[in-house]
Parts: sequence; C-alpha cells; structure tokens
Amino acid sequence: MTRLRILTALSVVCLLLGGAAEGQAQRAMTLVDLLEVPRLSDPQLSPDGGHVLYVLAEADWEANRAISHIWRADADGSNTVQLTRGEDGESNPRWSPDGDLVAFLAARGTADTAQIHVLSNQGGEARQLTHHPTAVSSIAWSPDGRSIHFLAADEKSAEEQAREAEQDDVYAFEENFQHRHLWTVTVATGATARVTEGDYSVIDYDLSRDGTRIALHRAPSPVLEYRDASEVWVMGADGSDPRRLTTNAVPESGAQVSPDGSRLLFLSRANQRFEKYYNSNVFVVPAEGGPATVLAPDLPYELSDAAWSADGDAVFAVVNMGVHSELFRLDVATGEAEQLTDGRHSIGAWNLETAAGQHVLILRRPHNPGDVWLLDTGAGAAPTRVTRVFDYLRDFRLPRQEKAQWTGADGVTVEGLLFYPLDYEEGRRYPLVIQTHGGPQASDKFGFGAPRNSIQVLAALGYFVLQPNYRGSTGYGDAFLRDMVGGYFKNAHLDVIAGADHLIAAGLVDGERMAKMGWSGGGHMTNK
Repeated sequence: MTRLRILTALSVVCLLLGGAAEGQAQRAMTLVDLLEVPRLSDPQLSPDGGHVLYVLAEADWEANRAISHIWRADADGSNTVQLTRGEDGESNPRWSPDGDLVAFLAARGTADTAQIHVLSNQGGEARQLTHHPTAVSSIAWSPDGRSIHFLAADEKSAEEQAREAEQDDVYAFEENFQHRHLWTVTVATGATARVTEGDYSVIDYDLSRDGTRIALHRAPSPVLEYRDASEVWVMGADGSDPRRLTTNAVPESGAQVSPDGSRLLFLSRANQRFEKYYNSNVFVVPAEGGPATVLAPDLPYELSDAAWSADGDAVFAVVNMGVHSELFRLDVATGEAEQLTDGRHSIGAWNLETAAGQHVLILRRPHNPGDVWLLDTGAGAAPTRVTRVFDYLRDFRLPRQEKAQWTGADGVTVEGLLFYPLDYEEGRRYPLVIQTHGGPQASDKFGFGAPRNSIQVLAALGYFVLQPNYRGSTGYGDAFLRDMVGGYFKNAHLDVIAGADHLIAAGLVDGERMAKMGWSGGGHMTNK
C-alpha cells in the first residue's frame, strides 16, 4: 500500500510539472505548460488595412516574469515579424497616420521609466522620442502625424525630492501621489508641451479623428478610490475651452468625440438616472452640454467597449451576453441593435480602424487563448483569422467545454461553463471543482481560461470544473445583476449550490468529492 501511494503521488507530480514521453501524439498540460502559454494583446490595424501590430508576452524563466514584444503580420496572416527585442520588453504599439512609423513605450538605456520610441514599419533601430522625467503612458498620434499625445505624472518638487533623499517623507495613506496630465511631443524634434494642468488628474483621454478636440476623464486624484468622482470633459486639442459634461458620483470610461464633433459617447455602469450598480451602458451627450442618454436602453446585456462608426450614424460595441461576448452595431437615431458576430467565444480586445473599414479583435475560444481576427464593417461580413500563435496547443489534450444551465433556488435560470475530465466516460461520476469569479460584477466566458484556474490540469487529473455565473454576474440583465444589492450573496451562493446539485442529479458528479475555490467576490463566497 505504501509503495502504491508513493507511485501515485509521483504520477501526480509528473502530471503537474513534467512532460510526456517523446513521440507521444498528444499529452495533458502541466502547470509549466500553462505558464508558458503566451498572452496576445493590443491588436492595432494599419490605416491602409494591410498590416497588424500586436503585443506578445512570453514567459522568461531567467527573468522570472513574462516579457512583452511587438510583432507585425500582414493582414492575411503572412510575413509575421518580431519588431522589437528589448531586454525589458515593449508595449502600446501605435501606427502613425501614414502607416510608415510605429510608436511604442519602453524603458531602455539609461531610462528607468517607460518613454516613447519610434520605429520604422520595416524594422531597424528605434529612436527614443521622449526623455520625460516621469513615466509616459496612453500614447496617441495626432491626425497629421506631427505629434504624439501622452499622459504622465507631474514631477516631484525639489522639496519633495530632497525629503525623499533624506528619508523624511512620511505621508498619509493615499496622499503620496502626483497628478497626471496630458502632454504632446513633436515627432521631428522631441520637444514636449503641456496640454493640461491644475489640481486634478487626467485619467484617460481620446483625440477626435480630425484632431481638433479631446474627450477626457478628469478626477480629483489618480488614486483608484477617486475614480467614482471622475467626470467627462471636452476641450480643444490645445487645452482651450474645457467643458464639463457630466456631474455625478458614477465612474465613466471610454469617452469619444463623434466624427462631426457634435456629441460624445462614454460608458458607465449606471442606469439612465445615473444610479450605480447596473450593467454597463453606452451614453451619448451633446458636446455643448446637456443631458446624457442611454443609447440602447432595451439591450439587456453589458456593453464593455464602444466606438463611433466612420460616419457617426452608428456606434459599434462589445457586448457581454453572459458566457460569450459579441460585437454589435447600435443605430444612433433609433437605438436599434444589430449583432455582428456569434459563437462560442469571447472578445479579449477590440479596435476599430475607420480608415481601413475594419474591426481588429482578439477572439478567445475554448482551445485558443486568443488570436487576432479581422472583420469588415460592412453588413454580412464574417471574421477572418490573422495570427496562428496558438496552433501549437493542438499538441495537447484539452478539456471539452460547454455551457451549462440549471434552475436557481427561486426558479431563475442560471448558467455557467462546464469543463469535462479528459478521460470522461459516460455513466461514471467524477469529482468536481467549483470556481467562482470575482467582481462580483463580472462573468466567466468561453475561452482558454487564466493560468490561475489550472482548468486544463484539473481536467487531466479527472475533475469536472464548473464556473457558474451566479446572481450578481453581468450580461444577464439588471434584475439578475442587482439581486445582491442590499443583500450580498442573498441568492448567489444558492445558485452555485443548485449548479452542483444539477450535476449530481445528471449523474456526472460524485457529491462526496467536491471542492470550492474563488477569488475576490468569489473568494468571499468560498468562505461563506
């Protein structure tokens, strides 16, 4: 018996950490395999639609972290090239308006903070453009290509630097911050100019397509706690004529000026009365001021990202529909919603390139963590795949993934994702791991899953894994989301228990062998 236990333990360790024998067609994934799965992000389509930039983060075991580099591929997926190879990585690639240059962020040479660098689209040596005293973020080209906007924290005063050097810099919690403001840098000379200043922070901004106006989110502090106090503003590209467009205690995001400059859109987790804790909506507000209105009030889902169409007659939006997310077109005049994509996937990132008339997006699918796809903005188009970063995962045995539905404690339909054991046999019962998402204002959707979930390893060890979108999750309407308002986990934990009971009744799960895990809000539920 002792020898059997030792052999069993060694087998489990090999499965978790080691690989299969050479020559095996497919094998189960290990924890090491999971950590080595690259992360693809920030796809950017060139203005002419011919090329795609993206960021690929890969594990570097010697550095003990993932390092990101910028890659370029032709729109048809050919001629994939790694453009950057800096020791500490790069991020935020952005095409110049003519497509000849790529701006990106990196800390290189003597700089210990991220600065703007510019590189030819054909590759070669990058030129450091900014030498700002603080880290640079959120870069955007001007439409004429002569300058680049960026955000940066204010430099500490001479007195603050002296106190810091003497270690006489005790401060109250959350008061040790510098305001963040908007700047520009001239591409030809590297000269910088401040656009905003004052006792506030610019949280985010968006330059209008004609370069004349800027939509921005201003808050009294850059500290996360004060994001609820941020408001939507609009101003001239040089910082002139700033105008406040919202006045509420609700956080907003994604503000953009319409193509004709007459209005702005933004997103907020609020209803028409700007009451908190609703599925995120797209709002439209006049640029000269006035009431903001929900664009598609009858759409019972969560809208997580949005952008104006080229003519301003529509808004494209990423819509969370529970276990999947899709791209929609919303008619500005009527609020009518048209679904453009459909599938067992979620949209991990999305950008609209109006000059090329195309969407560029990352589609996450059950056996694919998220390659880059393109979708024409015209009616009836289908997505076409650009990258094949994750084709190598075909060498692994990956778990079957399905949408599961059951009845909650009070008769409400609840759904989630169910992952099967690799060696599943009908008629047998298996142990179950339930994973509850955080937020709780969130939802689990089709995709490969985060490494922390270890779904592929758990499936290899013979477990079912259930990820329930319990009451309080997004993408199922406001009543479903707000069920826990005033009664934290009133029905949520009962939804989860009902999901386990459903799998037991279906003959899939052994009710005597179940485990529960979760994080943030899902962790609270685990301890309930």
